[in-house]
Amino acid sequence: MLQFENVVSDKGSRYAVCGGPVADRAAAKAFIKALKRGKKYARATHNTWAALLPDGPVKNDDGESGAGMMILRMLEREGLQNHIIVVTRWYGGVKLGGDRFRHVQTCVKHYLEQLRG
Repeated sequence: MLQFENVVSDKGSRYAVCGGPVADRAAAKAFIKALKRGKKYARATHNTWAALLPDGPVKNDDGESGAGMMILRMLEREGLQNHIIVVTRWYGGVKLGGDRFRHVQTCVKHYLEQLRG
């Protein structure tokens, strides 16, 4: 599991991104479960994720409407199969509006850059 914390901070909200290889939907769910074993991530406001799998794409917005689809589209553009990316947000008390999507993109880009080395 590659994990990067404090990738973005804005108006009290903090973002992190992590990911790793997954073979199927069960592995994706197990990845999320393992991530949430950490109390910090279990208490996060949103753990939004997506993965491109052999049996089709899978995503979960976890209350951050549209964010899972954004991660999925970025995975598709990258051609990254059998890999999950999770963007975590801890809400800081101020609504971010459309900026929240820009922050999700920033987190996924950061992850992909680190993955490429």
